[in-house]
Parts: sequence; C-alpha cells; structure tokens
Amino acid sequence: MSRDINTEAVVLARHWLGTPYRHQGATRGAGCDCLGLIRGLWRSLYGSEPEPVPPYTRDWAERGSEERLWRAALRHMQPAQDPMPGQVILFRMRTGAVAKHLGLQSDSARFIHAYSGHGVVESALTPAWQRRIVARFAFPDPNDL
Repeated sequence: MSRDINTEAVVLARHWLGTPYRHQGATRGAGCDCLGLIRGLWRSLYGSEPEPVPPYTRDWAERGSEERLWRAALRHMQPAQDPMPGQVILFRMRTGAVAKHLGLQSDSARFIHAYSGHGVVESALTPAWQRRIVARFAFPDPNDL
C-alpha cells in the first residue's frame, strides 16, 4: 500500500501544535521556528534531513536578493501550483525582502506554521496571508529519494 505523503504531513504537523517558538529550533514539544517545523516533518517522513542547515537570522525584513530558503526548497521538493493540503507554502513577509516564512497547508483554507510569540499554530489562510505566498512545494514521493 502506498503512502499518502500529503495526508501524512498534515497529520504529523498537527502533532506539533502548541510547540513553543524557538529560533532555529526543530524539536516537537521543545521548540521550533517555521523552518524547524518543516525540518521536523521531513525527518518524520523520510528519516533524516536532506542537508545541513546553515545559521540564519530571524529578521523577516532582511534585505537582499539571495533567496536561500527558496533555492533549498527547490533542491528537495517539487514546485506546486494548485493549493493542496500537505504542501509547503513559502511567504514573503515584506516587499523587497527575501522570502523567509514557511507553513504547511492543512486544508483548503488553513495552514500550520511556527510564529514568533505564538509557537506552532493552525491559522486561517486569510487574504493577507495569501498575498504573501510566493511559492508552493510538494514533498517528494519517498520512493523517489
């Protein structure tokens, strides 16, 4: 029987709800940031992370043109167009800043993310959040790794 990686990702992400926010953290229950949530899901789905994560700032308004998070997602995930539960969503939080926030689409109108001051929460994908979406990615089929 094949795994439904999208459904599995959503189920796993809901187990992270309530995890406190910790910059550069990636441990369910102890603390994570938005990238740490996706890293933790990846470990649960595939057993280990695909590459080491270099240090990074927490500043959403960081200026510059180096889209390191976007490039890393493209190395390990498939770009996706049509919104579906289980997809990783990449957000640009400020005009002119690099895209630095991630979430996981949990249903047609919600997503799960780690948010400073709130921890891991499931939020409505409001028009304000939707305007910030710059890319979507699908987890790869485990048989393709």
